[in-house]
Amino acid sequence: MPRDIEEIRDFLEREIVPLYDNFDAGHGRDHVHTVMSQSLSLASHYPEVDTCLLLTAAAYHDLGLAFGRDEHHIHSARIVRDDQRLRHWFNEEEINIIAEAAEDHRASSGHEPRTIYGRIVAEADRIIDSETIVRRALQYGMSHEPGLDREAQYRRLMDHMLEKYAEGGYLKLWIPYGDNARRLKEFRQTLADEQAFRALFDNIYNSLTN
Repeated sequence: MPRDIEEIRDFLEREIVPLYDNFDAGHGRDHVHTVMSQSLSLASHYPEVDTCLLLTAAAYHDLGLAFGRDEHHIHSARIVRDDQRLRHWFNEEEINIIAEAAEDHRASSGHEPRTIYGRIVAEADRIIDSETIVRRALQYGMSHEPGLDREAQYRRLMDHMLEKYAEGGYLKLWIPYGDNARRLKEFRQTLADEQAFRALFDNIYNSLTN
């Protein structure tokens, strides 16, 4: 099916990206733009990848947050399949690829993404940067549990960090390219140093509350 990536990009910027304004600060426009950009960067290693499909999957990947966090990946896939506008550019098989990539991006999904599109979007969604990880997690906690004081927010965040990012955590990296593996190792070292991690948390907490 013939398509123009610039036409698709314009549609995504006009109709899809603004929907992220409705989500918490850690999942706003900056986040979706980062995932879109990182996806295209990773795709340069895979010439067989259709960038139109990939960019669309990256743009839609978190739209399911409108229905809550727990099953947002499932809702994101449903939104893709229900959006009749996409049929202007994609056939049913391609829409299914986009939907599966959106569904498979979640770190805690429990299974490897089914296609290279899912692996790329999942990897692009892994923003392995210590300050970004802690800031996004803290913004989420402060948005969804605003009644927690500093210490309770710290305990909530630390539990989540250990469950997801520590050795044996559920975060998996699927693409050998890029800096995520090195950055994950560095973040694990920070996480294991309680004094360093607490200082990182306090700095970010203060910047969000002052």
